[in-house]
Amino acid sequence: MPTYTTDHTIAAEPEAVLEFLTDPRAIARWSPVDFDVERSGPLCSGATTKVCGRLAGCPVEFDVEVHEASRERLALTATGPVGLDVSYRLAPSGRATRVEAAVSVARGRGLVGMALARATEAMLAAGALRAAVGRIATELEA
Repeated sequence: MPTYTTDHTIAAEPEAVLEFLTDPRAIARWSPVDFDVERSGPLCSGATTKVCGRLAGCPVEFDVEVHEASRERLALTATGPVGLDVSYRLAPSGRATRVEAAVSVARGRGLVGMALARATEAMLAAGALRAAVGRIATELEA
């Protein structure tokens, strides 16, 4: 399962970063892929939700399970045509927060799942995760 990583220091407290990472309305602004989150409140430890959107031009739906949403880390899995393990580690750094993001992509099943996994990997390899964390920083530092 290939893993893609990036890190960035954001001029905001860990609580503010976590709030932004878990706010369904904000997710639409920073996510590498345009998804609608069916949950109205913030993502929290133990929460489950569905996200719907388009990936490589195909409509997709994922079941999301939040394993941890704390001052130190947001960790979740998304199960759908492609499996994703996602982690954002948050570490205070003076008046800022060091964000270490990682996304692991599991091969999808069948021809469509395999094609979507490859498209997801290509998008991440091209810098989609780095760009997403950059959008988080831009919004929080404004």
